[in-house]
Amino acid sequence: MEAKVLDAMKKAGKPVRPGEVAKMIDADSKEVSKVISKLKKSGQVISPKRCYYSLGD
Repeated sequence: MEAKVLDAMKKAGKPVRPGEVAKMIDADSKEVSKVISKLKKSGQVISPKRCYYSLGD
């Protein structure tokens, strides 16, 4: 699931909301939010503005 989320964010090429990622990978938005939260803690994902997420450095 984490790989799918990261891949979708890479393809989007811009900061996205968890709901957008969920639609892109056909998954539940609550699950995507949990995964994004985990990825954010590990530094793989950053939040450039409130409720939007993009890939970290």
